[in-house]
Amino acid sequence: MDEVEVAGLRIAFERAGEGPPLVLLHGFVGDARSTWSHQIEALSERFTVVAWDAPGAGRSSCPPEAFRLPEYADCLAALLDELGLARVHLAGLSFGGALALQMFERHATVARSLVLLGAYAGWAGSLTPDEAGQRLITCLRFSRLPPEEFADAMVPSMFSGSAEPDAVERFRAAMVATFDPAGFRAMAHASAEADLRPLLRKVGVPTLLLYGDKDARAPLRVATDLHEALPGSRLFVLPGVGHLSPVEASGQVTERIRDFLREQ
Repeated sequence: MDEVEVAGLRIAFERAGEGPPLVLLHGFVGDARSTWSHQIEALSERFTVVAWDAPGAGRSSCPPEAFRLPEYADCLAALLDELGLARVHLAGLSFGGALALQMFERHATVARSLVLLGAYAGWAGSLTPDEAGQRLITCLRFSRLPPEEFADAMVPSMFSGSAEPDAVERFRAAMVATFDPAGFRAMAHASAEADLRPLLRKVGVPTLLLYGDKDARAPLRVATDLHEALPGSRLFVLPGVGHLSPVEASGQVTERIRDFLREQ
């Protein structure tokens, strides 16, 4: 894993392959490798794949307390500039999907296409006020648990009941090993406060939406709302799959991303 300093923060990232740049953005738990390991290896045959550890995750520095989605977007844009990458394909899971959408306000020319997996227009933009508020309260409470208990509290909402136990346990172990309470709280606040609905009409690039029909965190009503609001987007539902689709349905997700990007 490589590291660079961006705006005073240490940002860790995986880079593999050659070809058009594809940038992978993980959710608010886990990190680049635990979320995207299958996609990094498989898609690097045709793309330059970059998967970052967002500030506050994995091996990256924890961001300032006031970091919100615009600051994460500026940090991501600075990383891409540091790596000499322009006009990239962006694929984001959950929080990473909201971050990919936020780029259209702050850095509109960066993305040439989007793949959004279990994504929101921010919690404020995709959930009711009560749902968003209760989710934030729950996340802040969980953030004060020891790493093992934090992982045990979060994992049930991340996977379907039919997910392979070995895949679940590998992700859980990565959560325990890399848990940064302050970093998690920053991403939870950023998710809860964001309402990206006014940005959606600005998204003028090809967009693929991938959602599991057993996703307890971003249910299909969130998917259909985004699909209706994003011009020309395509929605594909993964049967029997939960929120962490790149882990639970790694082969299906990789194929869907590869097929979509081949068309661009």
